[in-house]
Amino acid sequence: MAIDERRRSELYEGLVAVLGPEATATMYELLPSPGREPATRADLREFDQRFTDIDQRFAEIDHRFELVDQRFDHVDERFDHLEQRIDDRIDGLRSELLAAFRGELVTAVSGQTRAVIIATATATFGIGGLAVTLAQLL
Repeated sequence: MAIDERRRSELYEGLVAVLGPEATATMYELLPSPGREPATRADLREFDQRFTDIDQRFAEIDHRFELVDQRFDHVDERFDHLEQRIDDRIDGLRSELLAAFRGELVTAVSGQTRAVIIATATATFGIGGLAVTLAQLL
């Protein structure tokens, strides 16, 4: 049964008499406006179904985000592995460089030590021979 404006007005006047103007105005604000029907059970079922569909879509989106997170975790693992390989390689090159430097340093120091010993021995023998020659002359 459709409710027209006359019936609505009669209902309003009757409620004002029973509830008072403030309570009636509050109640009318809570009711649907003229021309709109109140929600039915079918409307509520449809509304619930829409939310179920939305929940399913959110679950699908959450699942996709989980897959993306897993892929990022996999990429992070690959970067960690690559970083470890680079660190190992740098450490190996550093060790090789230090070993080469130490070898060069030992060779250079040994050569200089040998030269100093030979020069010292030569100078000692030269001075000793000069001293013997001077001693014989005098």
